[in-house]
Amino acid sequence: MEHEAEVVGVGAGSAPGGDVPAVVLSARDEYIPIFVSGDQARSIGTVLEGEPFDRPLTHDLLVEMLTEFGGAIDRVRIDDLTEGTFYAKIDAERYENGRPERFVFDARPSDALAIAVRVDCPIVVSDEVISEAGRPPDSIRFGDSGGDR
Repeated sequence: MEHEAEVVGVGAGSAPGGDVPAVVLSARDEYIPIFVSGDQARSIGTVLEGEPFDRPLTHDLLVEMLTEFGGAIDRVRIDDLTEGTFYAKIDAERYENGRPERFVFDARPSDALAIAVRVDCPIVVSDEVISEAGRPPDSIRFGDSGGDR
């Protein structure tokens, strides 16, 4: 079963070697922290905060190109977690001769989420991922670093 999720913020989580940026999803009344790179955290955080960049970032460019070629992102799925690594898929479609053609792309969760916040498409997370990585909301704290919503 899948559950719709929303990005509730970008913060930092403790990991061996120091704090690591994390995107925090909310699904099934739990928070799911997904560790990402600093660049990905900034890319997602600035969209959440409504602060556009002067020039398009890679995710902006990809969305613009896909749209120009008649495609659209339907949803993003965080559908697997193996040995501490999250896996994601991007479901997309385009219309050709009035008929939809559907595509599924493997993606890093950070890229999938960066695209999802730009196109405001649904984000879904599998039961298995939530069961393994989900945390009670009161166990996640957002700092004063300005990356949270």
